[in-house]
Amino acid sequence: MDTTTTTPADAVAKTLEGTVTAVSSNGVYSFTKPNRESITLLAGLGVEGDVHAGVTVKHRSRMAQDPTQPNLRQVHLIHEELFDEVAEDGFRVAPGELGENVTTRGIDLLGLPVGTLLHLGDEAIVEVTGLRNPCVQIDAFQDGLLKRVVSRDESGRLIRRAGIMGVVRQGGTVHPGATLTAELPTGPHRPLDRV
Repeated sequence: MDTTTTTPADAVAKTLEGTVTAVSSNGVYSFTKPNRESITLLAGLGVEGDVHAGVTVKHRSRMAQDPTQPNLRQVHLIHEELFDEVAEDGFRVAPGELGENVTTRGIDLLGLPVGTLLHLGDEAIVEVTGLRNPCVQIDAFQDGLLKRVVSRDESGRLIRRAGIMGVVRQGGTVHPGATLTAELPTGPHRPLDRV
């Protein structure tokens, strides 16, 4: 008697691999974040010493609305390929300059579903919560850049391309050159939306 079971294709977790190219943090509110030799992720909090770390929301506009809401934006990640794309239009952007904590290469971060687990190096795990909602500060950094990272598709739907946000599920130290592995959730995938 055959006792093996089959698993539907959409229920199988899949993995993708890339690389961490830079890590950044800042202990004060500032649009950009200086690059670091390494950052330490703290479970349930975010990047150690970063102004956006905490259990509850730390983004200024969200704190003004409701400071008790959970912090779904503990870690900000941007794919370095975005910098290559905007360079074609004359914009020069380096890691950390758009305020991200982790700059990556090799994985389509924007195409990941909610709940994806990002393994950064040997220890740290970040769960993807949604898309960064870019604001006008991007144009203050470089005039016209906002239109390159936010646009509308042919149906008028807003497309946000300035990175993704996540929460730290398992802490650890992350440094440039670390392997980035994306473990997709099992079951139906929910596309990213603004958080």
